[in-house]
Amino acid sequence: MDCNQLKYFQTLSSICNFTKAADELTLSQSALSRSISRLEDELGVPLFERKSHGVVLNRYGEVFLKHANQALWEIDKAKQEINNMVDPFHGNISLGFIQTLGSSFIPNLISEFQKQKPGIGFQLTQDTTKKILSQIESAEIDVGFCAPQEPIKNLSSFPIMNEELFLIVHKNHWLADKEEVNLCEVATDPFVLYRPETALHDVVQTLCLDAGFHPTMSFEAFEERTVAGLVGANLGVALVPFLPGLDMQKISLIHVRSPHCLVKIQMVWRTGGYMSPALANFKSHVENTIHLTK
Repeated sequence: MDCNQLKYFQTLSSICNFTKAADELTLSQSALSRSISRLEDELGVPLFERKSHGVVLNRYGEVFLKHANQALWEIDKAKQEINNMVDPFHGNISLGFIQTLGSSFIPNLISEFQKQKPGIGFQLTQDTTKKILSQIESAEIDVGFCAPQEPIKNLSSFPIMNEELFLIVHKNHWLADKEEVNLCEVATDPFVLYRPETALHDVVQTLCLDAGFHPTMSFEAFEERTVAGLVGANLGVALVPFLPGLDMQKISLIHVRSPHCLVKIQMVWRTGGYMSPALANFKSHVENTIHLTK
């Protein structure tokens, strides 16, 4: 059994006619027929039911097609990885990032990189830290920019920035005119918190505990703009990173003096996983960029 046999079988399964499949493959009909017969002999079962107008897969053929498709996909993937290895100026990088980095940081980072390596493309996904880390572990994406709070086995990271969290309150709140407060000053206020699957859920809980209280939840939300919207509706207070375009007519953004409300943003990738030259170039670009800005 070889790749050609699998390709011939895949094509015949799709077209269901030896003559048309042979034309598609630029083979003689007899050569295609011999190849399929050898494949059936090797497997010990017929793969097609012969009909007057052509052929159709039988139940053995349907099972084999599923695995043949997967095998050919893996071979194509291997070819692509090898092509990337010999051509460091082309390729594709799959990258995940959390929402707060989507307005400027990630677009600017990619833009500057592509000025140097215009042949390298990106597939972008935006999600929570937990989902991004899971996608990196399962090799669904190559690299992520997110906020893991603890080291994770089999993943490596590089610190990108410390993102400040601000207290936001409704414009009618008694602290709304303050430029700076201690977090303990809102200990009795209801909090709009983040869903448990988000990194900021644990961060906010820890910061409140550091300030000496456990936050009382009014609502939970998945992402920062929804949190800010709920605060703007006077449904509680919250801690959020700075987000361009927030409706400041309804909320006030206040610096927190104590405790220091910071979230560490990191670039994360698989330890010991396959790293194409394109990804290695991008990783080096990010590290050099961050080093120069510090």
